[in-house]
Amino acid sequence: MLTSILLAAASAAAPALIDKVEPPYWWTGMRNDTLQLMVSGPGVANASVRLDYPGITLLDDINLDSPNYKFLYLKLSPDTKPGEVPITFTLGNQSQTLDYELRARKAPGEAHEGFSASDVLYLLMPDRFAQGEAAATDPYADLEFKARPDRANPNARHGGNIAGIIDRLDYLHDLGVTAIWVCPVLENDMPGGSYHGYATTDYYRVDPRFGTNEEWNRLIEEAGKRDMKVVMDMIFNHSGSAHPWMEDMPSADWFNHPEGDVMTNFRLSTVHDPYVSSYDKDATVNGWFVRSMPDLNQRNPHLMKYLTQNSIWWVESSGINGIRMDTYPYADMDGMAGWIDAVMEEYPNFNIVGECWYDNEGGAAFWQKGNSINPTDTRLPSVMDFRLTTQGHKYFDEPTTPWTGLNGLYDHLAMDFLFPEPQKILTFLDNHDTDRFLLSEPDNLDTWKQAVSFLLTSRGIPQIYYGTELLMNGSKEGSDGYVRRDFPGGFPGDTVDAFTPEGRTPIQNEAWDYLSSLLKWRRDTANDVIAKGTLKHFMPINCAYVYERRLGDRQVVVMINGTDQPLDLDMARYAEILPAGTRLHRSLGGEDVEITETMTLAPRETLLLQNF
Repeated sequence: MLTSILLAAASAAAPALIDKVEPPYWWTGMRNDTLQLMVSGPGVANASVRLDYPGITLLDDINLDSPNYKFLYLKLSPDTKPGEVPITFTLGNQSQTLDYELRARKAPGEAHEGFSASDVLYLLMPDRFAQGEAAATDPYADLEFKARPDRANPNARHGGNIAGIIDRLDYLHDLGVTAIWVCPVLENDMPGGSYHGYATTDYYRVDPRFGTNEEWNRLIEEAGKRDMKVVMDMIFNHSGSAHPWMEDMPSADWFNHPEGDVMTNFRLSTVHDPYVSSYDKDATVNGWFVRSMPDLNQRNPHLMKYLTQNSIWWVESSGINGIRMDTYPYADMDGMAGWIDAVMEEYPNFNIVGECWYDNEGGAAFWQKGNSINPTDTRLPSVMDFRLTTQGHKYFDEPTTPWTGLNGLYDHLAMDFLFPEPQKILTFLDNHDTDRFLLSEPDNLDTWKQAVSFLLTSRGIPQIYYGTELLMNGSKEGSDGYVRRDFPGGFPGDTVDAFTPEGRTPIQNEAWDYLSSLLKWRRDTANDVIAKGTLKHFMPINCAYVYERRLGDRQVVVMINGTDQPLDLDMARYAEILPAGTRLHRSLGGEDVEITETMTLAPRETLLLQNF
């Protein structure tokens, strides 16, 4: 039940004082005992407030610049009981009582398990993945902008929804992934449709074109039944320009540069540049992301409390297993550190990954929790490995020499000394904001297999982008829509259904089978070794990249030939992990392998071995 509003107006014709209350409900027994209610309505700032409920104290009644917002701060004692809290607002001879709902928690905060290196995340865009049965009600009924799906336009909505994801959960489980990262699902009531979801206009409502809050909760419940986690994409750096706040800002400093006269320069180096000018840094962190995404001011304590509670509300109400925070370094560093503290205090086993888009290791490492090179402890547990993404083609596609190809991959991992916790780095070959790893469909899968094998056996938390298993390909040249194509078979009228083997080409089935075998092996057989084991690697100066993952006496060894020719290896070099005479099992099946003085790898071969 959503918060109910009971009117006690002097006249039946009198307008309501309250239009909306956020969050719509809350819980007793939370570790943070202070609850902010953001109440909006015409002139509500001038209303007096009365509250009488056992265990609740009205700490503060705050009015900012707009007469149409009031911020109430309530203190809940540990013995506060669930129920409806009557809060009465009076303005002149008009009175309105809000029965605010307090719920009992379903589980303690410790029960919310986050994602980790034991998982493989499958990133999907709900608009482009699959369309399930439409809701009975018109999803456009109360939206201002009613652009309908147009699948011929790569930058329009295509009609995918949460029901479509639910329908395909068995497919994802059969593929072998253990977690789903879903691009934003909150309301984006924006001109043009904002299919991608990164321009929020309501922080407490799932976009009706994707479904309902209840359907979102059902997705997480159904995923959990299949031992799959769900990571929710959030954006606190900016909102959508059509958010009601833009028409009526609660305070004059709710947005940075509210006139929209400063755009970000996208130069994240300014955040840690010891010589930075105030002008450049202000543009980075306070400029609007784009014209349709105004920059929120996380230094405003009331806004930051609102955003923090919003995250906690979604964790508590839906049971998500993690948050991916968009455009993380563009927001206020101190404000976001306080946000993480609040979320992690409530959910100590949770996880958060921040999008820190740097094409170098130092910039990304600067943002990870506990890094001594940053004078501010960001508290951010996980960061993203964009360097692997931007350089992946070079690492895997070009022939390896003593200085090129896989040597770049070796040098990249050698920079992990900068990261306090390398195993918490989110690694990926591509995502919704980058070119696809494959720019076109390949003639053979040798280098593709090397890339996905490395991704799923190296350090960190791997993420694969939807359609990787089908060799989906393309570049952003023209628009982002070309790397966000529809999953074939996900939509009514599709002539090809790639969710089935029959709907895939032979090379797509080869890719699907290889990736699925690798994912299931990682999930069911080698999970602890890959997720918790140490990593030792050898320079590919002989054109082969060899590395070991070890946990106790359990061992996985990966050998990659970076050339298009057979490669003879002097195995004495690897004796510390592969003594001569050792017999190992092929991880994906086949005859056992005995380590001899010299071993030969076939052209572009990827050999996975294990001793268990």
